[in-house]
Amino acid sequence: MKFDLNHTWLPYTQHNIAPMPLPVVDAYGCVLKLADGRELIDGISSWWTVCHGYKHPHLVKAVQEQASKLAHVMFAGLAHEQPYILAERLAKLTGLERVFFSDSGSTAVEVALKMATQYWKIQNKNTRKQRFVHFTNSYHGDTMGAMSVSDNDGMHSPFVGFTPMQFMVDIPSDEIAFNEFDALLAAEKNQIAAVILEPLVQGAGGMKFHSPDVLAEIYRITKKHDLLFIADEIATGFGRTGYMFACAEAGIVPDIMCIGKALTGGMMTLAATCASAEVFATFNDHAFMHGPTYMGNALACAAANASLDLFEQEPRLEQVAKIENIMQKELAKCRALPIVKDVRVKGAFGVVQLDLKACHSRAGGNPGSQTQELDPSLRWDGKSDDNSFILSLRQKFIAENVWLRPFGDVVYIAPPFVIEEKDLKVLTDKIYKILSKQK
Repeated sequence: MKFDLNHTWLPYTQHNIAPMPLPVVDAYGCVLKLADGRELIDGISSWWTVCHGYKHPHLVKAVQEQASKLAHVMFAGLAHEQPYILAERLAKLTGLERVFFSDSGSTAVEVALKMATQYWKIQNKNTRKQRFVHFTNSYHGDTMGAMSVSDNDGMHSPFVGFTPMQFMVDIPSDEIAFNEFDALLAAEKNQIAAVILEPLVQGAGGMKFHSPDVLAEIYRITKKHDLLFIADEIATGFGRTGYMFACAEAGIVPDIMCIGKALTGGMMTLAATCASAEVFATFNDHAFMHGPTYMGNALACAAANASLDLFEQEPRLEQVAKIENIMQKELAKCRALPIVKDVRVKGAFGVVQLDLKACHSRAGGNPGSQTQELDPSLRWDGKSDDNSFILSLRQKFIAENVWLRPFGDVVYIAPPFVIEEKDLKVLTDKIYKILSKQK
């Protein structure tokens, strides 16, 4: 198998010191098969996309059949069946009438930000309502607008000053904080186009959770000030938090929702930005100025329709509930470990948060030492010791035949929903085993 890095530039990787990526030759169910014959249990669903497991026959058949008919034609001025079917199904699932397709989660966020900005510009061409409120630990993608509404620490720190400046606040959790959030919106509503939030679980920003009540109150205050509310459900959508969409648990319907990742069941890239009838109606006499080249791709939409079939035909949400119960029980024992700060579970997200300072102290290390900087996406406190520790954990998990990819100060599990109990317990047992040895 030809496999070198002479011409490939990998994501979030400092090439001169990072270990070689693992060559995968096959994937089925919850298993990654490597070129050397080893098999790893995938505990993170290829960045939370492969909700039905790898190579599900219904998904494979749908893509193969579509490829034999029509792979792609442009979505401007031409029509084909799959995206129209998918749009209708997504509108029913989300409660949002209009669906704008794109090709990645970051792009779906860019579309949402542009949609909100143009929404206000149509109503008042002189408006200054083109800034956004987002939250500490937020992550909405790696493109320009998406970075601007993400926490600018960690992986986006090299781009401070390059991206537009927005309003970033902590997620409120008590009456004082909610009053401060209310006051900010009141004071700056003439500049603010929308509030954007990852509902219930902030993913790549550190796997931080907040309650449905907090989500509902943020939404209520946003609408009190007649601002748009954007829900980024790219990571949380399609059952990952225990509901088809996280907003449903809080009983809210956003003005705009971004979806992606598990939309196609991990078969290929596709995303969408769903908008309310009221938002769409504002554009009646105006064109929305965006149009990805591969928008509404027939293959991707066929995969997404097949994925929605599986949500209807197979007990995915019940499987998520079972995963949640098992992880709550099995990960709880990690709380007693000296380097563990917190353990939390929501749906099919299981998180063990580490106290890296305690780890360095017990190891006799110096968390302030200035050794060679690694991957900025791994930063917890901007210190290379933390990078080395996290990278060593990754290698230890591989040696135990599980694929887990800790980042920052968290070790997390986000398995395919079809994972068997015995395999899930292998993942939780390996986390406990490896962390218990970090003394």
